[in-house]
Amino acid sequence: MTGPTRRWLGVGVLVALVVGVALVSTQRVDRRLSGVFPPPSPDAVSSVGFSDFVGAEACAECHQDHYDRWATSTHGRAGGEPEPELIIAPFDGRPIVLADGRVIPRVTPEGEYQFVVRQSGHEERIFTVDGVIGGGHMVGGGTQGFVTRVPDGTVRFLAFDWSRHEAQWFCNTGTRAERGWVPITPDMTLADCGDWPPLRVLGTVERFADCQGCHGSQIITDQPPGQDYRSRYMSLRINCESCHGPGRDHVELAESGRLGFDRDLGIASLGTVTKDGSLDLCFQCHALKDVVREGHFPGDPLEQYYALKFPILGDDPFFPDFRVKTFAYQGTHLSSPCYLDGSMTCVSCHEPHSQAYQDEFGDPLIGRFDDGQCTSCHASKADPVEAHTFHAPESEGSRCVSCHMPYLQEPEVGPGVPYARSDHTIPLPRPGFDAGLGVESACIQCHEDQGPDALQAQAETWWGELKPHRPLVDALASTSPGGDREAAARRLLRPDLDDPLAQFAALSSFLLDHLGPDDPELEPAVAERLWGLVGSSDLDVGALALAALHWAQGHDPDTRRGLVEALTANEREGGVLRERWVLGLSFLGDEARAAGDTDRAFLAYEKALELVPEDGRVLGAMGAALNQSGDYEGARAYLLRSVATRPDHALSWVNLGIAHAALGDVAAATESYATAARRNPNEPLAFFNLGNLYLRQDALAEAALSYERAVELDWGLARGHYNLARVYIQQGRYAEALPKARRALEFEPTNQGAAQMLADLQRAVGNP
Repeated sequence: MTGPTRRWLGVGVLVALVVGVALVSTQRVDRRLSGVFPPPSPDAVSSVGFSDFVGAEACAECHQDHYDRWATSTHGRAGGEPEPELIIAPFDGRPIVLADGRVIPRVTPEGEYQFVVRQSGHEERIFTVDGVIGGGHMVGGGTQGFVTRVPDGTVRFLAFDWSRHEAQWFCNTGTRAERGWVPITPDMTLADCGDWPPLRVLGTVERFADCQGCHGSQIITDQPPGQDYRSRYMSLRINCESCHGPGRDHVELAESGRLGFDRDLGIASLGTVTKDGSLDLCFQCHALKDVVREGHFPGDPLEQYYALKFPILGDDPFFPDFRVKTFAYQGTHLSSPCYLDGSMTCVSCHEPHSQAYQDEFGDPLIGRFDDGQCTSCHASKADPVEAHTFHAPESEGSRCVSCHMPYLQEPEVGPGVPYARSDHTIPLPRPGFDAGLGVESACIQCHEDQGPDALQAQAETWWGELKPHRPLVDALASTSPGGDREAAARRLLRPDLDDPLAQFAALSSFLLDHLGPDDPELEPAVAERLWGLVGSSDLDVGALALAALHWAQGHDPDTRRGLVEALTANEREGGVLRERWVLGLSFLGDEARAAGDTDRAFLAYEKALELVPEDGRVLGAMGAALNQSGDYEGARAYLLRSVATRPDHALSWVNLGIAHAALGDVAAATESYATAARRNPNEPLAFFNLGNLYLRQDALAEAALSYERAVELDWGLARGHYNLARVYIQQGRYAEALPKARRALEFEPTNQGAAQMLADLQRAVGNP
């Protein structure tokens, strides 16, 4: 139901086929200056754990009024265990028909909700609904999704969602067919759905695409070494402690009669929280975030676990004015004038318990379209309202939110399923500008018969020359890649402004378009602007500016001294500045690796290692890059260091095994894959690559067992099915090979070998 979590420092495991790979020797110059950066401080250890939470019902005894308001809110009804009162989708046995099968939503006589998948050429699969996400509450498009607990211990999203507005089943085709959210129709296949097989998990887990901890309360998924994953949560509703933090101490003080005897309430007071502190409570879920570290619980400082602006780096989630392109998160509030020039937080309009609407003074409003949300600050606009709106006072055109917070359907979602969300950048209506971006402007939502030019002319007739965009919004909208670097710096690097979201986006654009590694010709004027951004009070902006300087001039002694001074002076508790700096450099490495530029990737990771010399993630990424390039000796050296620092990280052991295998050390490769399987018995790539080893040795029985385990753990692993089918064919097990060939082609339709294999098998076993 949400956009995917983006991660950097992906391990990048190679799923090597059973063919030889030539070794490539890569010569590099060691550019490190030893003894420069101070060593990392120990990671801050969270004082909050799962056992510190007590659940919403524990709050009700003393706070019944707040509890009652919460229980009827969309947070209080956000999800839960499957039951008739919660489920709005029809589990009535009527099939969802697809081109390659049928999915039957049903309720068993015992009251268990299920999806029965009957796919052509495969055995029937039954998925139990263990949790419900959403209740179709949202006015612009309400939906409901479902999760199931799988054998590895994770709780995963199923592929079949329900649209309340359209009263139909739909799926998200992202990562597969890339058509956004579409109604499920008979011309679609199951594999068109991005969550087939179930992939996304509840909780923040490096190994998986996930939705972090947003679709429930106190969601945590971890894995004790050598065991299954543990996915736990207090509730699939959004409970009191999601905002207030852990309540166990508070409850114990109350129950013991000690509450109020001193200043310790056992829980954080939100009455005096700062503007940004208030927003952080909501941005735990209502903002795009990149993971800095796993294990966040409400009550932990958000900045130690997530970076809110880093999703912009190398991605395109927003339009130049920060309206949402990808998915309906409300973090664009940070680009609204009411935040930048005022004190607006989420609770300026939303009563936090009932989620009803209120004005700036906390007085209740009739509903979401009540002008009091705006006129409690902008009183002059209401006296009389038509003097400002030029529409009849009671018409929709005179409602503040109609023009300044219109409902928009994000392009990534697509037009197939209603999911419009109110625009939290709170923009001015700009019909001409909006049309240029491909955004449906507030004006044209009502005046469909008029073009953007006519609407723009009318707006200027009524309101005169429209307020200019903020300087960086204008720069982002009008600056093209390339061109003169100093001129681009003057437009995009603006340390003189107080506009952090735009500053980060502009700096990101400049870094990717204009800065290369160790540039001897970086203009002093450009460096000066980068240093100005280092001084930003915003953690993300300052960290990315440091990464940019490190990337472009890390070889320069004067720059290096400045970087060291900046790190020493600004290192914050838990290393949050350093970690973001490393994120920026690691992104550059990942980007270069994806482009096949191993030398550039190596340099970026090397610079990151100057900051975190024995960081297993960076060492693993370096090893994966060298594996990819064919420098297996170099890869092995880095991967040995990586597993020494992260001995329980199975994928690093898999990559180490790949390096060993390529160097001809079969015994070491076998032990590495076996270690990966011991560390994580649910890691499919450990068994897949072990199968590859056995297949190279013509040990068909052992290869078959390994591949069988790999596709059991991940039956979307196309190459696992393909290689298993090859083994079965060599063993004469043609009937068993047939469904594996189908799966291989289902999840990798461009695999011509699988297509030919399937055709041959169908002829061999008489199966059309």
